[in-house]
Amino acid sequence: MPLNIRSEAVNRLAEKLASTARVSKTEAVRLALVNELARREGSMSLAERIKPIQDRIASYPDTGLEADKAFFDELSGEP
Repeated sequence: MPLNIRSEAVNRLAEKLASTARVSKTEAVRLALVNELARREGSMSLAERIKPIQDRIASYPDTGLEADKAFFDELSGEP
């Protein structure tokens, strides 16, 4: 069954999401609905949501630098 969006405001939002995500307007609407349902159903735990961030950080090589107070003071230009 086709979906007919009659609200100009909703149409503009769909166009904006489509442009930002570089997908079709239909895919933007599908994406928005899937994400909203997932958010409301709580299907993703906090651990699941932050896992990609943790994995990306863990993939960075160890610099060998010790991140202590002196290290952060030097970064911020404090003596």
